[in-house]
Amino acid sequence: MSGPLTGVRVLDLSRILAAPLTSQLLADMGATVIKVERPGVGDDARQYGPPFLGEPHDNQSGFYLSANRNKKSVTIDYSTPDGADLIRELACESDVLIENFRSGVLAKYQLDQQHLRELNPKLVYCSVTGFGQDGPYAQRAGYDGVFQAMSGMMSVSGIPDGQPSAGPMKVGVSIVDVLTGLYASSAILAALHHRDTVSGTGQYIDLALLDCGLAALSHYAQNYLVSGTAAPRRGNGGFGGIPSQSFTCS
Repeated sequence: MSGPLTGVRVLDLSRILAAPLTSQLLADMGATVIKVERPGVGDDARQYGPPFLGEPHDNQSGFYLSANRNKKSVTIDYSTPDGADLIRELACESDVLIENFRSGVLAKYQLDQQHLRELNPKLVYCSVTGFGQDGPYAQRAGYDGVFQAMSGMMSVSGIPDGQPSAGPMKVGVSIVDVLTGLYASSAILAALHHRDTVSGTGQYIDLALLDCGLAALSHYAQNYLVSGTAAPRRGNGGFGGIPSQSFTCS
């Protein structure tokens, strides 16, 4: 489809939700997205059902479809020399590469940002991980609920203390994954603009779900930094003006 990113080519090595959502947003704006999936299995999210579009063996779960529209899928085994060569060839023809492997995994096959940006200096390489590329938790895997808890998002959501069933509450949708996809797409657009107007070269984007979950606390986090007092849970009550909560009405 045509759009403001027509002519931009994206190589998507990611799976599940946050990073695939990133490339889907770019595809919605007109970029050509080549999604690389594992032979015989595909993106793990294909099996995240029910519900499925068609029969379960068609591997078209609603979860998968929510983050992979407007893409072209191919299967490549990057762990083989021929497969790794194919990835390198595609990367040399791409403007953006998106991946969400644990830190160091792609370096084993010389498919990390250092090697691929040497081959294609204009490449914008975006890595999405749970905890970033370095630090004590860099090798840990994680999923959305972990980051809702660790970021503090759950601590400010749920029924207030002193009321029945009080306690932290997870947001129903995988909100940190969704927010990370939005942050990543914004960072990629900025890197493309900088490449095309300032530097002539791409950049490396290191994005962590924990960081995005923490950033999503917004004024709750800033108010803590200003006052030193953590925000209490308010249930359906608002943080600002009154009235702002749930009421029984006619």
